[in-house]
Amino acid sequence: MKAICVDDEELILGRTVTLVKKSNIFDDVEAFSDPLEAVGYLDKTTVDLALLDIDMPEIGGLELAERLKDKCPDIKIIFLTGYSEYAIDAYAMHATGYLLKPVSYEKLLSELNYALEAKISAAAANSSEGGVEPRVKIETFGYFNVLVNGKLVVFKRSKAKELLACLVDRQGQFVSRKDLFYIIWEDDDYDRAKQKYLDTIIRSLKDTLEEYGISDIFEAESGMMRVVPEKVDCDLYHALNKEEGAIDAFRGEYMSSYSWACETEGYLTEL
Repeated sequence: MKAICVDDEELILGRTVTLVKKSNIFDDVEAFSDPLEAVGYLDKTTVDLALLDIDMPEIGGLELAERLKDKCPDIKIIFLTGYSEYAIDAYAMHATGYLLKPVSYEKLLSELNYALEAKISAAAANSSEGGVEPRVKIETFGYFNVLVNGKLVVFKRSKAKELLACLVDRQGQFVSRKDLFYIIWEDDDYDRAKQKYLDTIIRSLKDTLEEYGISDIFEAESGMMRVVPEKVDCDLYHALNKEEGAIDAFRGEYMSSYSWACETEGYLTEL
């Protein structure tokens, strides 16, 4: 799939392109500071999605969206702007999404998945039919997220997500149920009631992984659990392997929601 980003502010445009590429949804992402160049680009190719600034000189985002839709009727439009008063006009022309600047990666990813849900699902189905395993991408720099073929995995229980995050942090090592409990719940008592609750969390995690067709990234045997590193594309593992450019993606935050992640964050900071 292809996407274009249009914004007359170069710094914001560069950041938007970086966030869109990080989603790993698109094969090609093009940037334009001149709206007319974006219109001309659609004379050469079909584009699936456009992220447009609204307040631009000469041609505003709303007018630009109309021109893009004339050339490519199926294109999805997401507006990025610092002004909330444009929302009504944006939705009146059937925009797919509307985000206020500064845009967070999590909100942008949610809008991208919503806008392209049908195409992402179709791509996943085609991959499945062709015998190709779904691509699992795990992000740990900043907040912890799991994506399957570019689509954000939604966990029914936040503790199930944290359990998986903890296993990712252990880099493929088997971890016992009891150790996992004390990592996640720290000083809480590992009594019978909590053991049953942990059973519920593990079952919820398994159900979610099965729902997204990625059960094979998780292994459990004799009360021990682990993530299978070779089954996932993870920024942490790339950085620890000191692959070119991987450590540069780290900006000082690692699994920000979890206090137990501070040890690995410190090690990454030293790297």
